[in-house]
Amino acid sequence: MAQVSLRGVSKVFPGGVKAVNKVNLGVENKEFMVLVGPSGCGKSTTLRMVAGLEEISEGDIYIGDKKVNDVPAKDRDIAMVFQNYALYPHMSVFENMSFGLRLRHLPKNEIIQRVNDAADILGIKRLLDRKPRELSGGERQRVAVGRAIVRKPLVFLFDEPLSNLDAKMRVQMRTEIHKLHIRLQTTIIYVTHDQVEAMTMGDRIAVMKDGVLQQVADPIAIYDHPKNKFVAGFIGSPPMNFMEGRIVKKNGRIYFDEGKIIVKIVEDMHKAITPYIGKEIIFGIRSEDIYDKLFVSEAPPENVVRVNCEVYEPMGSEVYLYLNTSKHTFIARVGAHDKPKVNQDLDVVFDMSKVHFFNKDSEETIV
Repeated sequence: MAQVSLRGVSKVFPGGVKAVNKVNLGVENKEFMVLVGPSGCGKSTTLRMVAGLEEISEGDIYIGDKKVNDVPAKDRDIAMVFQNYALYPHMSVFENMSFGLRLRHLPKNEIIQRVNDAADILGIKRLLDRKPRELSGGERQRVAVGRAIVRKPLVFLFDEPLSNLDAKMRVQMRTEIHKLHIRLQTTIIYVTHDQVEAMTMGDRIAVMKDGVLQQVADPIAIYDHPKNKFVAGFIGSPPMNFMEGRIVKKNGRIYFDEGKIIVKIVEDMHKAITPYIGKEIIFGIRSEDIYDKLFVSEAPPENVVRVNCEVYEPMGSEVYLYLNTSKHTFIARVGAHDKPKVNQDLDVVFDMSKVHFFNKDSEETIV
């Protein structure tokens, strides 16, 4: 069994810089766990502590039932794929992939079999005699993954492995790594700053900020039910739109008042929102939950907002509209058939059943 457990793990660098702060995280056997967050959030440092490449300042790490705090990296039965591939330029692909096995003095026939099996899985058998300089970025990445596969480790660790690839190759390799996980049925911990990678690849996502774990859940749960404003804004493309305003009550109904626009809050949210009547609050809505009124058959008048269209950005199958209330700018993601005129007013409809509200002080989710 290859569960990985981090219990109160912290990393403090010289000078008192706390890169990771009391992280508690359990990765199940055969799970694909993604650590995601902005640069400097501590995700790579966390991965390096699991690998044994960074010392732990506080807490414990278990791989399976074994505590590995003081176990050298070479004895942890893990394989790590780095951002820069870390291939030996003077060695062939075969020699790069077999290097770790030769260090362990495995029989020659077994080394050849393992390398050929991994090369078959990754579609790089024809490249085994080439040097790294003769390979494309995507091919080098496959070799780096293959070098990890041949070791048959308990746990695979990936540290932003696709960040050096172009956009098309990233999509292709993302799919390949996902299929590889399904085929190998091995525990994977994958670090990325790209929330699209996190959403499409992970069984679960662990979102980090400033060394602190913010939320751990499956991709849909994190998208639909973010724990706080940071998670809501980080996960999703385009990011969630935020506006500051006040909760008001008129004629027995509860509204969000932005100053220039006012929208009615659905009854299902009243219980959570009622304590905030008269108070400042943060309103959040995703771009796909904003519609052009021209294409909505029955729009509740209290959810219709007049805005100015500042930018029209065609994306092929859809369009991004950059809208302005005069106090806030936000993005609507609409169908490609929707072509409003730039710098003119239009009416949009908010789907108020899908909005989010956050405490202005703590930025924690209210509802």
